[in-house]
Amino acid sequence: MTGFGNKNFELRDNDFNYIRKLVYDECGINLHEGKKELVRSRLAKRLRDLNISEFRVYKSMLENSGEELISLLNAISTNLTSFFREKKHFDFLEKKGLSQLVRNLDNNKTINAWSAGCSTGEEPYTIAMVLDSWLESMPGCDFHITATDISTDVLLKADAGIYDILKTAGIDQYTLRKYFQKGTGKRKGYVRVQKHLRKKIDFMRFNLMQPYNYDTLFDFIFCRNVMIYFEKKIQATVINKFYDILKPGGFLFVGHSESLMNIKHKFKYVEPTIYQK
Repeated sequence: MTGFGNKNFELRDNDFNYIRKLVYDECGINLHEGKKELVRSRLAKRLRDLNISEFRVYKSMLENSGEELISLLNAISTNLTSFFREKKHFDFLEKKGLSQLVRNLDNNKTINAWSAGCSTGEEPYTIAMVLDSWLESMPGCDFHITATDISTDVLLKADAGIYDILKTAGIDQYTLRKYFQKGTGKRKGYVRVQKHLRKKIDFMRFNLMQPYNYDTLFDFIFCRNVMIYFEKKIQATVINKFYDILKPGGFLFVGHSESLMNIKHKFKYVEPTIYQK
């Protein structure tokens, strides 16, 4: 019998459709036919790690283990990110957005942001650097970032805040010295985000299909290059949930290949990929 460790393994259509439905029902991600090879290769690796050679055995495991379902989602999720990715969003915050948001702060003087689909943490740490630097001239103001992802694997990396120094190539030297600590010895070639910045971010697993039960409203939300994996009806559901948990005047940032066109929503268009409540 050909096992899943074989690179030539062919994922049967009915097995692929089972995985597609399971992932769609759980988190809304649409694995179209073009994703079949990605699913095959990542599923092959997962079953090889489990020393399982038959799909029916793995299917039974999925049906009886919530932990294995999370592991499957970890394996399927695509996580591509970098520091200051799509920089125009951070430029907008610095030049326009934050001054508007600060004027609307309530008595606790804290800007609350959400990085939805935070991957390995580069996005929320970039937001934190921008906020920390900008608020230096605003005594008494503070910030907090909620960073979520469906993958527990990437959240562990994000929470640690340790990166290959090559990942910081696009960061200027002043910012690098201010917010990162260079590794020595076994950690040479790596950097770690400074503790005072890490303390400003709470990393947690969250499925965008779940109810949004946050205690506080957000001043702005980054949800970039996530909705491209959703069908229009799910995009609409997610977008309108975002609207409900933003403060009046709050901003929503989406990815460069995304827009709210053909989605019924109440947001005001600001500029490409930037919307306001």
